[in-house]
Amino acid sequence: MGYVGYIGTERGDLVSITSIEYLQSLVRELVKLPTETEWVEFKCNNREPQLIGEYISALSNSATLCGRTKGYVVWGIHDDTHEIIGTEFQYRKMKKGNEELEAWLSRMVSPRINFKFYKIPMDGKNVVMIEIPCAEKQPVQFAGVEYIRVGTNKKNLKEYWKNRGYAEILKESAREKKLSKNLYLEMMMQMYTWSLYSVLCKLKKHVRR
Repeated sequence: MGYVGYIGTERGDLVSITSIEYLQSLVRELVKLPTETEWVEFKCNNREPQLIGEYISALSNSATLCGRTKGYVVWGIHDDTHEIIGTEFQYRKMKKGNEELEAWLSRMVSPRINFKFYKIPMDGKNVVMIEIPCAEKQPVQFAGVEYIRVGTNKKNLKEYWKNRGYAEILKESAREKKLSKNLYLEMMMQMYTWSLYSVLCKLKKHVRR
């Protein structure tokens, strides 16, 4: 299910200065990109729930294809200049029918992924960002449809991807992550073994004395 990260004192919740600074730094790095990418989308005030859900699917799937762990939708950024202009998007107050926006999005996205909403103060303006985890094991759907980004365009994944199954790429990505994790564990074990060996050698010399 999605998670809302509160910034500042709204609702009595506090986020550390370090977290705020990290998010602000992240936004500044994203706006330095020369154009929108397959894993980053900038918006001013467009807050249509259906469109947001489609972007969650598209950016999650495209992040995997681009080797990224996360994708981002950022409101309050000018599409062309990437200037921080602020947004009037108040996601906490939005509803789809009788459901709060975040609850509705979480229900409509399959499989469930831990996307997060953030409201970030930037130079006296408000920026809203969704942080979207990359797809794993299977493509992420919204309302039963899988989406993907091709350049800066959002497309139906099944209609676009005809020659090679996306699931195959996800499997390759999962294997690479597993290999990387196993390599890291093996390296840590070797370091631990060498450290233990060094300690035992020192103890052995001490006993001989």
